[in-house]
Amino acid sequence: MKFTLSHKAKRSNARTGVLQTAHGEIATPIFMPVGTVGSVKGISSETLKAEINAQIILGNTYHLYLRPGIDILEKAGGLHQFNNWSAPILTDSGGFQVFSLASNRKIKEEGVLFRSHIDGSKHLFTPERVMQIQRSIGADIMMGFDECPPYPAERRYVKASTARTHRWLDRCIAELKNSPALYGYEQTLFPIVQGGVYNDLRKWSAEEIAERDCQGNAIGGVSVGEPPELMYEMTDIACNILPEDKPRYLMGVGYPWDILESIALGIDMFDCVVPTRNGRNGMLFTTDGIINIKNKKWAEDFSAIDHQTPCTSSQNYTKAYLRHLFMAKEILGMQLASIHNLCFYLNLVKQARQQIQSDTFAQWKDQLIPKMKKRL
Repeated sequence: MKFTLSHKAKRSNARTGVLQTAHGEIATPIFMPVGTVGSVKGISSETLKAEINAQIILGNTYHLYLRPGIDILEKAGGLHQFNNWSAPILTDSGGFQVFSLASNRKIKEEGVLFRSHIDGSKHLFTPERVMQIQRSIGADIMMGFDECPPYPAERRYVKASTARTHRWLDRCIAELKNSPALYGYEQTLFPIVQGGVYNDLRKWSAEEIAERDCQGNAIGGVSVGEPPELMYEMTDIACNILPEDKPRYLMGVGYPWDILESIALGIDMFDCVVPTRNGRNGMLFTTDGIINIKNKKWAEDFSAIDHQTPCTSSQNYTKAYLRHLFMAKEILGMQLASIHNLCFYLNLVKQARQQIQSDTFAQWKDQLIPKMKKRL
């Protein structure tokens, strides 16, 4: 993997770059659609590539381990072959499930004992095992195994949790040195900055992560219920410490305005389930504001879903038709809304790259965000 910075903004820390992987180049800043179990819900790999213009997608170690299972993925030749996706893939380590499945797990120094949400069976995830699973999945970018503490949490707990994440990272690094890639291409480890909403703990974690000198770095433990202002503050602390010449990935973020504000702080990579999850529930993001397509006001609106988003799903179908699909509970409605939202997100980061390169990003961002937040 190689990361090359191409332009830095004049009025913020925003920057553009190119991330080269074994499965292709990624122009940054970039948004990564989430395909937790090997698929972005309701969207084919062909649509992701040809219409949405996704450059990289995500898979999840915990979920793929449970289904379809590592044996099947290895027999298929890895996730790229299994889901017919030839571009880069990033896998989360399962660290977020330590947070989201708190009632089904037990944390100890060795690792995390999960009780499967599918059948109740028990599975021990250690840093070593998580690296082995991600080797089998075949992701281009693998995340270090971490604990994502909840918000709010006492400082003492977050400090102990963050220290454990650092120790687990060293075990991840050691395991990777002893376990070669399975499919003939390089797989890259990104460690994760933690520290909750405590400034000193974030600074400490970012310094620890930077010292490991991995090829890219991530910021985790945000967008877990804290106010946006705290999320931006923690992100800014980490960005000021993490190496400038390596990609920075803000995990689980977020809404379109969160992405633009975080790009201004120096973030290069994003992922979130918001565009697809909210889309399946009838929420559409547009340049002019947020649409709840289920509202009756759209029943006789025969204009395009969003003529400003360069996507056939956005421009070839009307709001009235999309509302009808939702009222009739047709699967196509959820699919079109998800495709539109992902097209909007990918076009948004494309515009951000253009604005950064033109040195107009800050002004463009400040003008656009209030419009995008408006409820239509």
